[in-house]
Amino acid sequence: MDVRFEIPPASEDAVARLREATGLGDVAAQVLVRRGLGDPEAARHFLAADEHHPLSAFDGLGDAARQVLRHVRAGSRIVVHGDYDCDGVCATATLVRAIRQIDGDASWFLPHRIDDGYGLAADTVRRLAAEGAGLVITVDCGITAVDEAALARGLGLDLIITDHHRPRADGVLPDVPLVHPGIPPADGGPDAAATRYPAPQLCGAGVAWRLAGALLEAAGADPADADIDLDVVALATIADVVPLTGENRWIVRQGLAAITDARRPGLRALLDVSSTAPADVDSTAVGYRLAPRINAAGRIGHADTGVALLLCDDPVEARRLADRLDGANRDRRELEARILREAEEQATAQGEQPLYVLAGEGWHAGVVGIVASRIVERFQRPAVLLSIDGEQASGSARSVPGFDLLAGLDACAEHLTRHGGHRAAAGCTLPTDAIGDFRVALVAYAAQHLDVAALTPVERVDAVVGGQQLGMALAEELARLGPFGEGNPEPVLLVPAGWAEAPRPLGAAGLHMAFTLRSGGSRVAAVAFGRDRLPVADGPLTGSYALERHAFRGSVTPRLRVRELAAPAPAAIDRLDGDPADVALAVLDAADPFPIADGDGRSGGWGAAFADRSAAGPAAAIAALVASGDPVTVVTADAARRAPQLASVVGGFALTDWWSVARTPRTLDGTVHLVALDPPSDAVQLAAVEELDGLSRWRAWGDPELRFTVDALRREHDLRSGAQPLYRRLRDGGPTAVAALAGDERCGWWLGLLLRVLEQSGAVVVDRAERVAAIGPGPVRPLEAGDTHRAWTARHEERQRWLSGTTTVRVPSPAP
Repeated sequence: MDVRFEIPPASEDAVARLREATGLGDVAAQVLVRRGLGDPEAARHFLAADEHHPLSAFDGLGDAARQVLRHVRAGSRIVVHGDYDCDGVCATATLVRAIRQIDGDASWFLPHRIDDGYGLAADTVRRLAAEGAGLVITVDCGITAVDEAALARGLGLDLIITDHHRPRADGVLPDVPLVHPGIPPADGGPDAAATRYPAPQLCGAGVAWRLAGALLEAAGADPADADIDLDVVALATIADVVPLTGENRWIVRQGLAAITDARRPGLRALLDVSSTAPADVDSTAVGYRLAPRINAAGRIGHADTGVALLLCDDPVEARRLADRLDGANRDRRELEARILREAEEQATAQGEQPLYVLAGEGWHAGVVGIVASRIVERFQRPAVLLSIDGEQASGSARSVPGFDLLAGLDACAEHLTRHGGHRAAAGCTLPTDAIGDFRVALVAYAAQHLDVAALTPVERVDAVVGGQQLGMALAEELARLGPFGEGNPEPVLLVPAGWAEAPRPLGAAGLHMAFTLRSGGSRVAAVAFGRDRLPVADGPLTGSYALERHAFRGSVTPRLRVRELAAPAPAAIDRLDGDPADVALAVLDAADPFPIADGDGRSGGWGAAFADRSAAGPAAAIAALVASGDPVTVVTADAARRAPQLASVVGGFALTDWWSVARTPRTLDGTVHLVALDPPSDAVQLAAVEELDGLSRWRAWGDPELRFTVDALRREHDLRSGAQPLYRRLRDGGPTAVAALAGDERCGWWLGLLLRVLEQSGAVVVDRAERVAAIGPGPVRPLEAGDTHRAWTARHEERQRWLSGTTTVRVPSPAP
């Protein structure tokens, strides 16, 4: 599958300022700058994750808490009505525990996904009233239950609604006490954007936690006692995919620490059955190991087990409940795998479509939404998955960016019994015999409104890295930017032109793979979940990765987790070393084309002239600077030989060579970053860049690039080996245009040097006006007798001495 890597600009100046102000490393600073946190104060606030608001900042919270307290003191039966997902389960456990702490008579009710459906239902209101409930408190649901609230009032049943979801489209709210962080304040106010709480994006359990604190405070207890449930609230915050910004960031950071302490028997048992060591707990472990097990019960059975687990104080009972959830999760995975396999077979059989409508007899309603998401990932198309149950089918739909799924269902409403949702996700019910017509209508709608060509996935990159950067130090520093999740995704690192070595299958079914990524001379372990092959069998790969601390058998090592892989697709390279024929003719008549300089440059050597980026490896060093958004020029020992090598892996910059820089430094006007891919080979070249103002100079070379420079020096010294084939070509082919002699493979200055040596020997003549070279009339003198040959030999000896004094790589002596 194709992917497009998108790298927002992050100027080196902004990154440097943030590094200096925060003490962060270069890569972490890049991440924050690209995420809009380049201001040092904003970055420090983000890193501290200390946004935590007082209970008094939540409009309506105190009134709701006092009403609950009145029922507690009156001995009323209080029922907490939750939801069947992880957030609803955690919210229910949080509020039930708080009410019981002040000796309230609290029980809970969770609807069954299939039998009761989502939210507060009228039948549930009647049942709870008939069973003698005095107060019902909804958590994680109820904000749209306008009619149900009116029914409760008519039955004499007090109702408090706590929720975080969107109200009805018409704006009508239930006429009962509301605890909701995101709706307007009860008394209105001049600010139309004002909400009831400064952190409007709390999850349902977060809202329940705030009510729990207010209830304890109203009862004369310490409201901070509610923080004992931050482990549960953090679990819900991660599972419900609410933004991990603001107070949610504080909640999750505190809660992850509490989960790591493993004080709650239920969570300790859940860690055990999921084979998760407390020390390995992070937002990824919570989202992929703990939350799915709590969610599983509500998906394929009843969610009560989850509440019982979180409230359980007995380790033995907790383990029994955790085993039950673990078993439900295994069943869920098996159901999901079977349905996914059948759905993929249907989609493949339908061929290329702008949208897929897939249906199966007995597909479990609790997992079709998950499978719909998998189909979207697999085919990059919107998908509707329908579970057929006799004469009726119902299911879930998921979309792709740029396609309004709800609008599509609205357009096909004549085929549906009911439907609802939003642009990205929706649900629907329809007669089984209408599925065919519905498919035709919705696919036709998608064909008109979906731009299939625009569906290439876009991977947003936070930093370009490579080589020695990919180690534990970086993994640990990036962890400081956590917790990660919605609104603060894990940093995405682009490694350009790496090589996947020793690829091998991973997992019993071989659905995943592992390999060793080689980048810039360094190697790091990598794992690719959900991939069983590489997009390029034998060649470089540009990939996006998450760098994680991988714990295995008591040791912790850095590991890359693959996000996307693709063959390199670099941008163009702009050559600045001039037209080869023009340069060659200029060298022919230059008064002093190859000056010799003593010493090692104005600064005292390479170290002072260049800031070192060699640890990343050349491709990553260049790509990272290109990603800054500023103009980049790469200087090499031999631009003609380097151009095709670079063009296959990285681009978006200008390319030149050291000879051109030394001869015409004005070609670098406008350059912000000068990257020395290969080292300069003499003091003249070094001095040329030292004297340039207004640009940053970066070293990208390592030992391989030093050897390339030394090899170039060796090739350049042997003028006879270069001149002989050029002479034979003119002898056998007759007069030839200088441009034709250059070609793409020969630097202009090298061609000019060879023509100058041959012309001084009498072997060749060059017509400057016609720009044509031909065999000379004679006589022919030895090449070594010419002034240029002698000057070039002296220059080579000077370069040999200079390079030998600045590197351990052996520089060859001149040939006898």
